[in-house]
Amino acid sequence: MKYNIKINSIKTVDEIKDYWTTEDYIQLLEKFNFPDAGTSKKDTLHELLLMAITDFEPKEAAVILLDYKLSNYLSEGQIDQISNDMLIDTVCEEYPEIELQYALFNCNQLLYKAFNGTFPSANATLIDCSIKPLNANSDVIITKEILLKLFSNGLSDRNILKRLFGTQMEGNADFQEAEGIVWELKTNDNINFKIATSENLIKDADFPSLEFEGDYEVPVDND
Repeated sequence: MKYNIKINSIKTVDEIKDYWTTEDYIQLLEKFNFPDAGTSKKDTLHELLLMAITDFEPKEAAVILLDYKLSNYLSEGQIDQISNDMLIDTVCEEYPEIELQYALFNCNQLLYKAFNGTFPSANATLIDCSIKPLNANSDVIITKEILLKLFSNGLSDRNILKRLFGTQMEGNADFQEAEGIVWELKTNDNINFKIATSENLIKDADFPSLEFEGDYEVPVDND
């Protein structure tokens, strides 16, 4: 099935708004020894956390943050290693387990802002687009995997995803990595979408044209 994809806007940002919840801020402030965090005004929690983080050494702060967010996925040794690596490199762009890159990005950017550049910065890409079937009304729900397959025709051959996952993006092959590549996919009507991903994976320059056609073949159920 063919679709028309129109990119309405592409923005580069250094943080994802609302990634950290009020409860996250309160729990993190407690871990960084900030008293009575629960009584603070909600709109001050972000700045309070940035200040509280700087009471610790950069590596120690990274360990606390990573342990809070990723202790269910990473061992103590892995967290210790990543906390070292984050001081010299954008681990969130290179970590081999792509499904963890979103959380690593948000941890990295908190540390970057708290320590005023001690940690290398990274960026995210926010895309606002519409996706419409050309031939008829479609009952196919656009998932992260389908989105990337539809984007394949519109992305430059220089795009890193096409080089790493060309087979998955251009055919019916299973594409489990899509869940980690597309950080957020939001829609109210299955036509207009808001997308968040890493700038390292998709950026403005990767789209030669802001309107293009994409193909998606619905897998045939042989059962």
